Amino acid sequence: MTPPFPAPTADDIEKVSAQLGRPARDVVGISARTASGEPTVVSTAPRLSDGTPFPTFYYLTHPAATAAVSQLEADGTMRELGERLDADEELRSAYARAHEAYLADRAQEGEVPEIDGISAGGMPTRVKCLHALVAHSLAAGPGVNPIGDLALELADWSPEDVAPDGPA
Repeated sequence: MTPPFPAPTADDIEKVSAQLGRPARDVVGISARTASGEPTVVSTAPRLSDGTPFPTFYYLTHPAATAAVSQLEADGTMRELGERLDADEELRSAYARAHEAYLADRAQEGEVPEIDGISAGGMPTRVKCLHALVAHSLAAGPGVNPIGDLALELADWSPEDVAPDGPA
């Protein structure tokens, strides 16, 4: 799936704010939801309303998903996936394509020169934030972000509970 995603409703923003424990900022779309309709991934404007450049277009918000990914990070999964990335040329190529797809998705919401070429999660060469990579996988669907897909397979949380919410 690619943007534009459905615009968030006032109820969505309220739920996302509750998930985050703070007011949601500059959400431009709900990129993925649980099977029961709870927001799971939001798309955030590439430039926040206060003028700050914000490269993290896909942001994981659902508490159960966030907790599962946090556990992976605590368990050393980022290091393991980084080593796998270093050793596997095909995985590196697919990850580089994921980086380009992320940039293209974000560009649909506006160009921000300060973050030109910067995506999220360490793409295209490192594994830095599994939350961002999983968010990208959930929003874009399987096969777009290989590291996010691998993290989802390892997480103690089911991706079957989430459906991308963008256009077909």
